[in-house]
Amino acid sequence: MDAFISSVITLALVLDAFGNIPLFVTALKKVSPERRLIVLLRELFIALAIMIAFLFMGQWFLRWFGIEAYSLSIAGGILLFLISLDLVFGKPEDTAAKNQDPKKEDEPFVVPLAVPLVAGPGALSMIMILSAQHPNKLMTLGVVLTASLINSAILMSSSWISNVLGKRGLLAIERLTGMILILTSVNMVMGGISEFINL
Repeated sequence: MDAFISSVITLALVLDAFGNIPLFVTALKKVSPERRLIVLLRELFIALAIMIAFLFMGQWFLRWFGIEAYSLSIAGGILLFLISLDLVFGKPEDTAAKNQDPKKEDEPFVVPLAVPLVAGPGALSMIMILSAQHPNKLMTLGVVLTASLINSAILMSSSWISNVLGKRGLLAIERLTGMILILTSVNMVMGGISEFINL
């Protein structure tokens, strides 16, 4: 149970719902109010389908390329560390989001909401690591579903949360999330190194 809860928390942090709120609010401003919930649910469902696909393809991917679990753990830890630095010091995507053409009225489809904001490199790497570490696919599927549910609940309340917390509040939560993920990434790297040494 502890491993399940820990995995859910880690994946939920990697999904970075609070950090994505400003980007989701910006992207959905171009969508008519009556369509926003439908578009949001569609994008979250697409992201979930991609993550589940990676969950069941993870072991095949590792075997096909001859990648050991400890290599994935170390590489995933490094990637997670880089993502954490973006959370702590600011994302380049924020600037890109500000420079979007406000006249563009096409509603988002798959990109950028489902991929890469939700099912991004960090989340997919973490899912593959969980798939390699836990042979029980039902437990790992439960982790993905639970973390996605938490992420979806936050993003579906994005407008309300954005109004309540404000820009500074969201930024503070994002920085805290980044610090927690830095610790998690170091732990993943050290775990991979320890596994390699004990071979």
